[in-house]
Amino acid sequence: MAELRVTAVHKSFGEVRAMRGVDLTVRSGTLTAVLGPSGSGKTTLLRCIAGFEPVDAGEIRLDGHRIAAPGRTVPPERRRIAVVPQEGALFPHLTVRGNVAYGLDRHSRRTGRIETVLALVGLAGCEDRMPHHLSGGQQQRVAVARALAPHPPVVLLDEPFSALDAALRAEVREDVRGALRADGATAVLVTHDQAEALSIADEVAVMHDGRIVQSGPPDVVYGAPADPWVAGFVGEAVWLPAELTGDGARTPLGPVQVVTTDGRPPYAPGRVLLRPEQIEVVPADSAAVITATVVRRDFRGHDALLALRLTDGTPITARIFNPASVPHLVGSEVGLRVHGAARAFSRTVQSPAVATRPRGGGAWPG
Repeated sequence: MAELRVTAVHKSFGEVRAMRGVDLTVRSGTLTAVLGPSGSGKTTLLRCIAGFEPVDAGEIRLDGHRIAAPGRTVPPERRRIAVVPQEGALFPHLTVRGNVAYGLDRHSRRTGRIETVLALVGLAGCEDRMPHHLSGGQQQRVAVARALAPHPPVVLLDEPFSALDAALRAEVREDVRGALRADGATAVLVTHDQAEALSIADEVAVMHDGRIVQSGPPDVVYGAPADPWVAGFVGEAVWLPAELTGDGARTPLGPVQVVTTDGRPPYAPGRVLLRPEQIEVVPADSAAVITATVVRRDFRGHDALLALRLTDGTPITARIFNPASVPHLVGSEVGLRVHGAARAFSRTVQSPAVATRPRGGGAWPG
């Protein structure tokens, strides 16, 4: 185990500035997920940590030892940092045992380490199988076992579950997280999958335009986003125009309490953030509710997202946790109530367009 510290790191490729002063600390024995859209710089960060790319400015330290700085780069093989790529990259001519043993010396191969790490990833007894006899999920487990086998100070995972189907992806990532924790590994997971980052990481670092714009526990990043961009990228967001009045605001959904992320007064003109689960859907004839029309229903099994439109045209998204109990037909009227406080921001960062509508929904229906 080792602490990883990235300080003010810059990296450019010609005129393209991939990283612009990245700061990141990964505590020993923890998993940090670097979450961001394509082109945000997260893979470049991983490659600089691994030693595949030199840094232009700043430094990277591993357990206090500097491993990267301008003109002073420790080669990848001397860093002993393990990398798990997207496709696993197993040697097709070697058995599972041979793949896991590849990075071990002769003594380590005789200590039972191979069997230990395979048991950690749920593949005990599969030592003599060939990679082409394994499923995609099993191959990724072998890749993680191979990375863990030599006790590396840090394990880097580059979107290792992206090629798996949804059900298998959830199962494999939970097993891999359990294996990393059981082995006491320090790990960095690069991903653009929000559910993945929020569900398995100890810390989430959100990356945008070459910078880490917020880092913290998953519940803090989701519940107290640093700015409007983070709020719109991490989870669904409902933006409401608001007239701020002290610690509250008047909105199209009625009066709401307001908090700010950094404690400073919110900027004007006001708008506030709600999460879809804060909006309760009730019968339209209930007392003291705002009426809305259902314009789309996205059923997800365990929950559903309702795209709604208020009488003044304001779009709203509400999350229903028991969708089978109430059909909420398109075109029907419902009542809405707000639970909890809305969030306002003191920094005027442009939020992404997707934040104003349900995920995957395109434009609002007319």
